[in-house]
Amino acid sequence: MRLSRETVNERQAWERIGVRPPYFDLDSVERNTKERPKWVHFGGGNIFRGFVAAVLQNLLEEGKEDTGINVIELFDYEVIDRVYTPYDNLSIAVTIKPDGNFEKRIIASVMEALKGDPTHPDWERAKEIFRSSSLQIASLTITEKGYNIEDQAGNLFPQVIEDMKNGPASPQTSMGKVAALLYERFKAGRLPIALLSLDNFSRNGDKLYSSVRKISEEWVKNNLVEREFLDYLEKDVAFPWSMIDKIVPGPSEFIKKHLEELGIEGMEIFVTSKKTHIAPFVNMEWAQYLVIEDSFPNGRPELEGADRNVFLTDRETVEKAERMKVTTCLNPLHTALAVFGCLLGYKKIADEMKDPLLRKLVEGVGEEGIKVVVDPGIINPRDFLNEVINIRLPNPYLPDTPQRIATDTSQKMPIRFGETIKAYHERPDLDPRSLKYIPLVIAGWCRYLIGIDDEGKEMQLSPDPLLENLRSYVSKVKFGDPDSVDDHLKPILSSQQLFRVNLYEVGLGEKVEGLFKKMITGPGAVRKTLEEVIGREDE
Repeated sequence: MRLSRETVNERQAWERIGVRPPYFDLDSVERNTKERPKWVHFGGGNIFRGFVAAVLQNLLEEGKEDTGINVIELFDYEVIDRVYTPYDNLSIAVTIKPDGNFEKRIIASVMEALKGDPTHPDWERAKEIFRSSSLQIASLTITEKGYNIEDQAGNLFPQVIEDMKNGPASPQTSMGKVAALLYERFKAGRLPIALLSLDNFSRNGDKLYSSVRKISEEWVKNNLVEREFLDYLEKDVAFPWSMIDKIVPGPSEFIKKHLEELGIEGMEIFVTSKKTHIAPFVNMEWAQYLVIEDSFPNGRPELEGADRNVFLTDRETVEKAERMKVTTCLNPLHTALAVFGCLLGYKKIADEMKDPLLRKLVEGVGEEGIKVVVDPGIINPRDFLNEVINIRLPNPYLPDTPQRIATDTSQKMPIRFGETIKAYHERPDLDPRSLKYIPLVIAGWCRYLIGIDDEGKEMQLSPDPLLENLRSYVSKVKFGDPDSVDDHLKPILSSQQLFRVNLYEVGLGEKVEGLFKKMITGPGAVRKTLEEVIGREDE
């Protein structure tokens, strides 16, 4: 059986092989969505199909909504050609439960998939959608990079400069395209809308607003749009904050084989020319959280209770939930496992959790962070942390790798570790020098940057925008020669950009240096250092 609009109505056939079909009238929903679109989404990747589109599908099946979602891909148009068009915008969501069972479901809430390319005919349809008075939400999952309009030094990217010069007619960047479509909505009568970032970083709504605003200000300066457009962005467009949490790794060969054994055809895994790993199916963990600031000037679907752990609340609660996850209860643990997993030769996060030393490490990182976490009220931090350590990270059926999580670590350090160190420094009852596990992770990261694993073999490093710069410092350090460290780590460890504080000024710089020196003495030194530090509970 092949996944298509033709077969999706054969509900009993899908049910027989353990796949839940959609329980709503697709033809009716498609008509309604065409005539009065309510929700458009930028970024057609895995977390959108597996989580965001599933939330709306629940509402469709409950009869609480009668329109689907239109997706606009801004970056990798091959995604549309490979997994949307050939499968009639359908996908199979495979939830991997901790007990090893798979929950399989056809996601059919996507009614239209468009290429966000101003030179493609789809662009006219995208503009038409944005001129619809019925449109309530434009959400995004385009990764944090998609919002960036400047490099690390604060210089505008060349494509952004071009967008600013050329105006809304033919934008090339993601933020330029979003601004251009908002301008269509402005011209249609200042129609209100919520632009909802569902990407996994702090204050995502603010970042989205800032990037769109900067481009729009230049358009005004260059007389390419009316000054009133800025007033529209300020008063009629909401940029709610959100916290999203669900581990959605790239498509797994194991899941592909499982689906094929059920008799489902065409479950190929694709790697596009832009290195997107995607398939007609999405594999993901069972746990999930979505906390959204309730700010929707043109109304919204009844999202509260639409799925497990979906909350609509105020901005302060969103920020507390996001900080709980990102600074303490999940993301720092992930980075700790990423760094040491690469060094120790692990290929799966779940396998690392079987290593008593690494399990103790993440428990220690979590305990150090939870001392300064602020309880968001809607999610208990201690329960969340226990779920991460005891259920989510050890899930052997979730194909996630330390190498994937090690991507862009320099961008993650400030929030994942810097915020906790800074909180310890600012609290009179706490002392950063008492930290044991977080300095160990920072030292491990510096050791990782050398590009030699714990066996003394060269290893490939994951992509990172600061990699070249950071490696220029550690390149002078010789593996096997602790004395060669000299002052080479100082530019890294004193960087407030990386750690929110100068680690030397808060009493941690020398501690990290000392741990790093132990880790470069020779093969096996990383594990030996972990044993030495984690084994000493009386520090």
